[in-house]
Amino acid sequence: MISPPRLPLPSRRETALSVPRHLRCTWDHEWLVVDKGNATVGITAFAAKTVGDVVHLRLPEVRTWVEAGESCGEIRSLTSVSGPYTPASGAVLEVDTAPADDPGVVDAAPRTVGRLFRLRVENIAGALSADACAAHRAHTQGDRR
Repeated sequence: MISPPRLPLPSRRETALSVPRHLRCTWDHEWLVVDKGNATVGITAFAAKTVGDVVHLRLPEVRTWVEAGESCGEIRSLTSVSGPYTPASGAVLEVDTAPADDPGVVDAAPRTVGRLFRLRVENIAGALSADACAAHRAHTQGDRR
C-alpha cells in the first residue's frame, strides 16, 4: 500500500488566512455558503472589524428580490454607515433575528450568530472561490506573500 505524500503543515500565518472550502466571498467582504440552491449570507470578520461596533442593521425583507453586487440594507456603526452588498441574486427567504435583536453579534461572530439572511440563489457568478477569498483577504490585510 502506497501512503499519500506528506505535505508540510501550514504555518500559523497560513492557517489564520485560510478560508473554509465551502465558503465563497465578494470583493466587498460579504460571504455566502450555498446549500441545495439556498445561501446563508453575512459579512466577513475583516468587514466587521473595519466597520467597528455595529449599533443598527437594516436588512432586506423576506420575499424581496436582491441583485448581486447591489446594496441590500444598511450596517451602521458608531463611526460609519455602509450597506451589505448582496453576493448573489435571488429572493430573500429569511432574515436572521439575532443580528436584528442585537446588532453587536455581527462584529462578535460574523460567520455564526452574526449571519444576516438566507437567499434562494439564482446567480452567484461574481462570488469568489475559497482560494480567491483567502488571496483577497491576504492582499487587503497587506500580506503580499
